[in-house]
Amino acid sequence: MAVQYSVAWSSEVMGVGVVAGGPYNCAPPNGALFITVCMKGKPPAERSWKSAQDFARDGVIDPVAGIARQRVYLFSGTKDSVVLPSVMAAVRDFYAKAKVAPVALAFVEAMPAGHAFVSADIGDPCDENGGIFVVKCPLGSALYDQPGAILNHIYALRFKAATMLTAAPIAFDQARYGGAPALMAPRGYAYVPAACRAAGAHCAVHVVFHGCKQSADAIGSDAIYAKLGYNRWADSNGIVMLYPQVNASAMNPMGCWDWWGYSGLNFQLRHGPQIDAVHQMVKRLLQSS
Repeated sequence: MAVQYSVAWSSEVMGVGVVAGGPYNCAPPNGALFITVCMKGKPPAERSWKSAQDFARDGVIDPVAGIARQRVYLFSGTKDSVVLPSVMAAVRDFYAKAKVAPVALAFVEAMPAGHAFVSADIGDPCDENGGIFVVKCPLGSALYDQPGAILNHIYALRFKAATMLTAAPIAFDQARYGGAPALMAPRGYAYVPAACRAAGAHCAVHVVFHGCKQSADAIGSDAIYAKLGYNRWADSNGIVMLYPQVNASAMNPMGCWDWWGYSGLNFQLRHGPQIDAVHQMVKRLLQSS
């Protein structure tokens, strides 16, 4: 979903972190084969790039030139059995076709991680492909801090992660942003550092799209929006964190963000129900910070 959003609103997005995802608009052209191709196969990056160009020409996403200035972090664990490394290679190729500069395109692909976020704070063994889909992976004598790596690649962080937070995550009503068509959970979460609440503050907003089966309600905890590790870096570097939520439903039994069209075939466009809802949330936070 991070790919879909950052392409649709490329004029407003400065960077993106993609952890075991798929290329832009991969699912619709492949029909019933979308899992086979977009999770287990070798999706053609050229087709995703052409989709983006065509949608931009039609004015339903931002001009594709905006993608080239983004900073892009990609991650594929060698033990990921859900989204294979070949799929993430296609994501890399998509951004290369979009002319993202090599120095701005980081691809971490040698870590023996399963299908999961990688946290230095919480998680299962590195090669796990289940549970809450958060793992810990050694890197030298320490643990790999993926939230820090993503934020640093995008924002060039100036300060070390906070040891004590200046705020707590807050819950908010998502219905006011998307309503029924977005098929999202009742509540989303945000972390707003104290420095970003001060008068005259100017803080970036970073969106974390959880994975399938990974909403707060699905895992029954605050692991993603409070404990993953993003908030420590955000607090010391003046970044507002947004954690929108999608729960399982009849149309979406795994509780995934819409990357294949269950909320409508315009899911990958600016006016797609979920992309539009999250964009409204981002605008609200930018107005407040």
